[in-house]
Amino acid sequence: MKKADHQRAKLLNRVKRIKGQVEAVERALSDDQEECADTLQLLAACRGAINGLMGEVLEGHIKDHIAGGKPSREVTDDLIEIVRAYLK
Repeated sequence: MKKADHQRAKLLNRVKRIKGQVEAVERALSDDQEECADTLQLLAACRGAINGLMGEVLEGHIKDHIAGGKPSREVTDDLIEIVRAYLK
């Protein structure tokens, strides 16, 4: 398995875990049996997992497209746009 394939599989596994977390939030809201604090904890876990995934993808983008050489203006603008969106 190539490094890129391994990295893709790793990211997809993270997405599957996040999907399970979001489904837990959906069940908590649908069943109306969870306490608000428990639901908020589930939501915070989802947010943390998504932020972690976003950070990992951003890190890969920087390593693949910028660290290897002098970045083009397009790549630089793309990175700035991604970072601004991430920090919102």
